[in-house]
Amino acid sequence: MEAMEVDAPVELQPEGGAAAAAGVAENANAPLIIADSGSSTEVDEDDDDDDSTEGQAAAQAPPRLPATWAFSQRAVGGATSTPPIRRRVRQGLRVHYPSQTAAPSRGFPDFLLRAPAASVAEPESGSTTEVSESEDEAEADEESTAAAAEAVDPAPPAGSDLSAAVQTSQPQEASTTNSSAAADAERAEAQIQAVQAPPAAVPPVQVPPSEESEGDTCTICFEVWTTAGEHRLAALRCGHLFGYTCIQRWLKAQSPAAKCPQCNKKAKRSDIVLLYAPKLRALDNSEQESLKKSLQQEQDRRKKAEVESANYKIKLQAVTSQYGQAQKELQELRALIAQNGRSLNPCSSPSASSSASHFLSASQRADGSRSAPYSFFKAVLVSQAGGCRVLSYCESMSCLLASQPSPHATLVPGFGVKKVSVVNMKANQYIPIHSKQIRGLSFNSHNNNVLLSAALDNTIRLTCLQTNAVVQTYNTGKPVWSCCWCLDNTSYIYAGLSNGSVLIYDVRDTSTHVQELEPLRSRCPVASLCYVPRAASSSFPCGGLIAGSLEGGCFWEQVNETTYRPHVLPLETSGCTDIQVEAESRHCLVTYRPGRSNPSLRCVLMALSRTPQQDSSQLPSCSCSPVQTFSVGSSCKLLTKNAVFRSPDGGGTLVCAGDEASNSTMVWNAGSGVLLQKLPADLPVLDISPFSVNGTHFLASLTEKMLKVYKWE
Repeated sequence: MEAMEVDAPVELQPEGGAAAAAGVAENANAPLIIADSGSSTEVDEDDDDDDSTEGQAAAQAPPRLPATWAFSQRAVGGATSTPPIRRRVRQGLRVHYPSQTAAPSRGFPDFLLRAPAASVAEPESGSTTEVSESEDEAEADEESTAAAAEAVDPAPPAGSDLSAAVQTSQPQEASTTNSSAAADAERAEAQIQAVQAPPAAVPPVQVPPSEESEGDTCTICFEVWTTAGEHRLAALRCGHLFGYTCIQRWLKAQSPAAKCPQCNKKAKRSDIVLLYAPKLRALDNSEQESLKKSLQQEQDRRKKAEVESANYKIKLQAVTSQYGQAQKELQELRALIAQNGRSLNPCSSPSASSSASHFLSASQRADGSRSAPYSFFKAVLVSQAGGCRVLSYCESMSCLLASQPSPHATLVPGFGVKKVSVVNMKANQYIPIHSKQIRGLSFNSHNNNVLLSAALDNTIRLTCLQTNAVVQTYNTGKPVWSCCWCLDNTSYIYAGLSNGSVLIYDVRDTSTHVQELEPLRSRCPVASLCYVPRAASSSFPCGGLIAGSLEGGCFWEQVNETTYRPHVLPLETSGCTDIQVEAESRHCLVTYRPGRSNPSLRCVLMALSRTPQQDSSQLPSCSCSPVQTFSVGSSCKLLTKNAVFRSPDGGGTLVCAGDEASNSTMVWNAGSGVLLQKLPADLPVLDISPFSVNGTHFLASLTEKMLKVYKWE
């Protein structure tokens, strides 16, 4: 016969419930199982069964089947942690008795024993099936009634009869007792379920993805990474961020062909780098970087535009000077035509104009001169702020050197020289030399790489142009106005001081000067120094030093290396600003400032001469006599330097002088005294230097800012 579970309603007693529950717990380990075919069938009774009165009349409670015993242990003891069992929906017949007033049944109907055993849900099974509300309520009422009955009745004896377990009672008593028992059973079951219910696992807080927290989660597990522990922040070589354990397991699972989960670049476990960042948040600065790049491009374009503007300004100055020169030449040509062709009718035929031009060319050929020997070649900006003073040419390095103040006075104060290459006619670099204004520059014929400079800072210095460094400094004690080399012995140099004295230095002695030449007349500054070398000339064979001051000039004849004999030159007693010598022709050019007797600046070409010695008691004397006088202009505010040199065509001597009134360089033929041309400039010309490069002859004129070069045609 199959095992069967029968639930009998029992009336709950208000007192002694705890003692009854304890009695039931003692017999919890001895359930009674009736062996049969292995299947079990539940019998559901109506909630309004009124058999509680018969249960109270029974002396002993019937033995409990396994299902009833298990439920009683859950309802009363509460010690087990097994979750409540949800019964499966069983397919088959369910019998509902209309009333419990009939005589108690002595056995079970056969058709109730045919339910399969698999329909009974075992406590260990985790599967559940939902049932309808009516069935759940009926089963809950049955289980609560059975639990109340077990709490009241003591444990049944082992030998009690199963047929005596079902008792009936009167309908009136059963209804009252059953309703109160059902209410108490519902409250007890709710308390038991609240106590025995296992604590539910708190689900992890899911942070909704937002713009602010997108960069805080691991892209493998979508969990927030931490600053410590196993899931701390780590990165691969490609730069993507993950949790340490996640990326380690990822690479281990894919090895040896492991790749980054985001960019699919090859990666390995040794590429994992731990990042020590309490809070990682990338700042989007792409727009800022784009603006920086645009700003840099704009600055580059502006610098390029400024450089182009400076170049165009220089070209404009050059074109302007050429235009001014052409205008002046045109005016001079018209004046010359008007002067020489007054008898000609300007409205006559073209043959008359051609005859006039033929007459001009004939007159120019009769003078033995050329109308325009020099043409403009190049203009070079030396100093933007001005301040240039003297000019010199280095033949060995093919460069012109112009004195100027430092272009970076705050960083490198003082004065120096600017190199201008005559190969490409560009200013190369600045060489700092002195702390005050430079008044003289000079080269010797044997060592053109060494520059001698004199300045108002009481020093003369030797500078090597190959290294652009000062190699020797001599302290004169007084401001130096001029300097030059000894052309007969390049070991000696001369320095003209502001007190009229001339100091002689030996470059082999670096301590002090070896000799001092005292002034013969007043102690005016020595404005110019030039050395006349010895030559096999009957008129002037001796060599020596010519010193010119504002009060006149003196020739110091060099008898030997240590002896100098003075000769006073017959010059005007005032107004001498410069003396230059042409060594081959033994001529010197003396420049006089405008005065009361002569209102214009004059350049007088003089020939040096020496009287023959009459006897041993009378020494020969050196002198000079004027050959040609050139009138330059009516203004002379600056101490300018002029030039006298052999003509590039070998036909005579040329004299060049700067005219402050017209801001130009005037060129004369020294033999005829005819003005060949006027070379325009933007400012007054301060110094003039002729030079030649590869057989081509040039003439350079220096102003305060510009260096203009003219080419001999």
